[in-house]
Amino acid sequence: MAGRRALKAVLIDLSGTLHVEDTAVPGAQDALNRLRRASVAVKFVTNTTKESKRNLLERLQRLNFDLQEKEIFTSLSAARSLLEQKQHKPLLLVEDSALEDFTGIDTSEPDAVVIGLAPDHFNYQSLNKAFRMILDGAPLIAIHKARYYKRKDGLALGPGPFVTGLEYATDCKATVVGKPEKTFFTQALSDLGCSPHEAVMIGDDARDDVGGAQNAGMLGILVKTGKYRDGDERKIDPPPYLTCNSFPDAVEHILRNLL
Repeated sequence: MAGRRALKAVLIDLSGTLHVEDTAVPGAQDALNRLRRASVAVKFVTNTTKESKRNLLERLQRLNFDLQEKEIFTSLSAARSLLEQKQHKPLLLVEDSALEDFTGIDTSEPDAVVIGLAPDHFNYQSLNKAFRMILDGAPLIAIHKARYYKRKDGLALGPGPFVTGLEYATDCKATVVGKPEKTFFTQALSDLGCSPHEAVMIGDDARDDVGGAQNAGMLGILVKTGKYRDGDERKIDPPPYLTCNSFPDAVEHILRNLL
């Protein structure tokens, strides 16, 4: 099936796929440069909510990755779009470094709860405030529900357990805007002029990156870096189109077999 596709776009996860915090995956910069020389569009898609798009771009450029801000599509962008569409005034449970991406959004007298990865704000007082707002009718918007992510000191809890706790306590269901939601992937592809069947996703998260992309109609390539743990490829059905050691191997496969 893959060989008959006319591949037009490659979506690439960031944290765990190209880098882990301030360390690049070995060979990732050169592999990205090789991919850029091929006749395919490239876009970077991330659930990262710890920092703004600008901060993320600066981090990647310090690691010598060749990319521009307009090429990055984040779950923060998707959350902002939803807030503007619904005209919500949010209680933002995100890290201070991510607040820049919500500049201009009215947060006075909040009527919605938006939750991302916010280790500095996940305390009883802030979560209880969110709990009471949701009980009073405020919608719960999850930027994403990742179970965990990779830091340089090991795996760490993602926002998913906290979102699920609020869902359980309030007997409500969160609206999720980031990966693995189908709308996230279609939004990311919207300005590239291609359909999901003409795109491939590369990431280290079997469920959110690969499973989400494949459910949207894309091919999914799982890399064994970042948060990957042995056997992750067996956690989704259908399984990944391809599982390989790292981003450079994924690029090599695309260049040899999909273009």
